[in-house]
Amino acid sequence: MNRWTLTLIAPLLLAAASAFGQSIVREAPVGVRPARLVVTQPPEITLNGTPDRLSPGARIRDLNNLAVLSGSLVGQHLPMVYRRDLSGLVHEVWLLTEGEYAQVRDYADNTANPEAVAKIHALLIAIFGGRR
Repeated sequence: MNRWTLTLIAPLLLAAASAFGQSIVREAPVGVRPARLVVTQPPEITLNGTPDRLSPGARIRDLNNLAVLSGSLVGQHLPMVYRRDLSGLVHEVWLLTEGEYAQVRDYADNTANPEAVAKIHALLIAIFGGRR
């Protein structure tokens, strides 16, 4: 009976050990703009005080890269970076800490400048690479 128990448990232990060894690597988003987000009444939002709208199916990621529903963020002033969809609506949002936002906000107005875009991306690589 011990031989059968070992035969059944060994593959389970091997699968659990391989799953435990995996780590999630967050890649820095490309083509994003920093802003302050306030969800007023989903899908209505404000970006830096300007009224805007979330796209249908918009994805909001928190600091742990977990999906957050826009209704749970109503009334909060949140630093973030975002990307728009083809129709111009805000489609993807990555929330940042105040310290992370302070690093990228200086380049918020220069997103038409290729050097500023490259600098934002380099900062986001450092920010997301430091999160584990």
